Amino acid sequence: MYKRQILPSVNTQLFNRVLADFAQEYGLGNQKRVLLAVDQAGWHTSNDLNLPEGIDLMYLPAYSPELQPAERLWPLTNEIVANSSPSSLDEMEELLVYRCQQLMKQHDLISGLTCYYWWPRTRAA
Repeated sequence: MYKRQILPSVNTQLFNRVLADFAQEYGLGNQKRVLLAVDQAGWHTSNDLNLPEGIDLMYLPAYSPELQPAERLWPLTNEIVANSSPSSLDEMEELLVYRCQQLMKQHDLISGLTCYYWWPRTRAA
């Protein structure tokens, strides 16, 4: 299974690296392709984006959070910052990484927020 990555920031360079790792992990190429739905964040649309062979991007319409189930997760990550007073960016990052690690173990909570009735189900591994 592909390892999840928690990144302290997001930019085109990091996105390129994640895409390359993903393509390599799953052996993507001419014979095996993935269509990845992404929003129109700057690092998704950059001219410096290097798409590995086997990955195609489909851009979601602007201002359409209902098409991106992950949008419903932001309140869960924001609550740890709202309920504390980090004194530095490093401390804020530690709090957010800790919260994301907790959330990755709460499958029922995440599924309940993100599994829309119309969203395709994945096959069990």
